[in-house]
Amino acid sequence: MPTIAHLSDIHFGRVDSRIVEPLVQTIEAVAPTFVAVSGDLTQRARRSQFLAARRFLDRLRFPVLVVPGNHDVPFFNLAARFIDPYGSYRRYIQQELEPVYESDELIAVGLNSARAFPFHGGGRLNERQVGRAAARLKSAPDDAVRIVVTHHPFDVPETHGAEHLIGRSDMAMSRLADAGADVFLAGHLHVSHVGHTATRYRIGGHSALVVQAGTISTRGRGELNTINVLRLSRTRIEIERYTWDESGHVFKSSWTRVFHRTAEGWF
Repeated sequence: MPTIAHLSDIHFGRVDSRIVEPLVQTIEAVAPTFVAVSGDLTQRARRSQFLAARRFLDRLRFPVLVVPGNHDVPFFNLAARFIDPYGSYRRYIQQELEPVYESDELIAVGLNSARAFPFHGGGRLNERQVGRAAARLKSAPDDAVRIVVTHHPFDVPETHGAEHLIGRSDMAMSRLADAGADVFLAGHLHVSHVGHTATRYRIGGHSALVVQAGTISTRGRGELNTINVLRLSRTRIEIERYTWDESGHVFKSSWTRVFHRTAEGWF
């Protein structure tokens, strides 16, 4: 059964160094098919922070699909921000801003929602990006699980307003739903959340899962550091949350839900 370790908002520059080794050990124990990192590897896109992120990624023995977040674009260096916003990301993390992971059982497409100019909520997609992603999803085998990875979310918890949604979410969701997207992985809010696209978008016959990871930094917003583990098949998806336990200095399983495919989508 394919397994994904999903983490987000690591924010090197604001990481508690004590959790890095337990985090690597937890991922090692899960033995994922691949690791999805949904953006914000750095706090302020500085060279030292990208180098720390690179060292962390190099410790993972598994394929990694990573997309940029808004914090991976320079903030104070305005020349770099507007002339070459992804220069350091490409130099230290990877050249590809929208990577794809594909196997016989699943396809995962990354979409870059980070922008040099901060739109509402800090992120946005355009039609060309979404069209490329939809085409890749449609090209996968019929029984493959289809996954989309962005930094900014397609849905938010009840504690957050719609201004936090990824920009042009209605357009993107319409096209990605038509391509059969099953799961949307994101971060950005530093709050764990699992929801259904049908609640917000109401596209007939489509209910994908929206899975948001918390943070792995000291910038928690009322939530301890967490990662998600997804175990997938064409008819069943289990989502397990691992939360940092300060007393034991380990990540412990703290929440699990199982979703089943129906004629109307995942419930």
